[in-house]
Amino acid sequence: MFCSLFSLLCKSRQLAQSGAHVVMAVRNTKAANELIQKWQIESAGFGIALNVEVMAVDLLSLDSVARFAEAWNARSAPLHVLINNAGIFSIGEPQKFSKDGYEEHLQVNHLAPALLSILLLPSLIRGSPSRIVNLNSVMHHVGFVDAEDMNVTSGKRKFSSLVGYSSSKLAQIMFSSVLYKRLPAEAGISVMCVSPGIVQTNVARDLPKLIQTWYHLIPYFIFNAQEGSRSTLFAATDPQVSEYCELLKSDDWPVCAYISHDCRPTNPSEEAHNLQTSHEVWEKTLDMIGLPSNAVERFIEGEEVKCRYGADNKNGSLLIHNGETKTLD
Repeated sequence: MFCSLFSLLCKSRQLAQSGAHVVMAVRNTKAANELIQKWQIESAGFGIALNVEVMAVDLLSLDSVARFAEAWNARSAPLHVLINNAGIFSIGEPQKFSKDGYEEHLQVNHLAPALLSILLLPSLIRGSPSRIVNLNSVMHHVGFVDAEDMNVTSGKRKFSSLVGYSSSKLAQIMFSSVLYKRLPAEAGISVMCVSPGIVQTNVARDLPKLIQTWYHLIPYFIFNAQEGSRSTLFAATDPQVSEYCELLKSDDWPVCAYISHDCRPTNPSEEAHNLQTSHEVWEKTLDMIGLPSNAVERFIEGEEVKCRYGADNKNGSLLIHNGETKTLD
């Protein structure tokens, strides 16, 4: 079970305490390992042994994401739940781009989780019935996605951190909806997006002073980390969620399952139901993350899939076949 540092910690600990084998995918592995040691000591007093490990991944590097998937697939182990938990909202900051050339909100919140989800399909199939849980946001309601301008560089829209964040979250729903449609029922993989509500995190440090004051004066509307993790844990573990996903698929519903902060199924925005844009986002996303448009179908059939990210050298490519990987020159 993967959770990809604030709300991640609470989810990981609760899952581990329930007996799950949890893999925390993080950039700062040293800090994560130190925290796990603290958890182990505290849990030992209650006779609970936690099965938690740490693996390195940097979502601002698609090479790092692909290498992470390569390392996990090489274990030939089942993966039952993938939680794409990481996200950024760089409030008030100027537009920034990753070394891959993509706007940072777009890459961390959408492109990197999309690449990880598809590259891990062999392991998710091995762990079937399994789930992909994407941490989303109510902010997607104000988002708009232009598949030909996902970096927001054409000048048609003025960039702001709100534009970058909300658009990336809408793109995530659109991509997830097409992914779930392309996965056959017999694959046994559910795909869903989850809203945690407004969660008290370190993002407040970057807000203007006036907004920080407002932020701390509305505790009724803001969840702490444990409260904010409820909907994600519900989506990751409750059997009703898989049944709901199957129902949506059988009814040919246009969007994937969306779970609200109060653990109830809800509808995402009207724009999230735009099938034409969703398919455009799907095609453009696969091109940006270096995968063929039929990558899902080929993984399902056990065929080899080539990804331009993940190789140890700039001229190489990553080849994935039934979870086995190798580098091509």
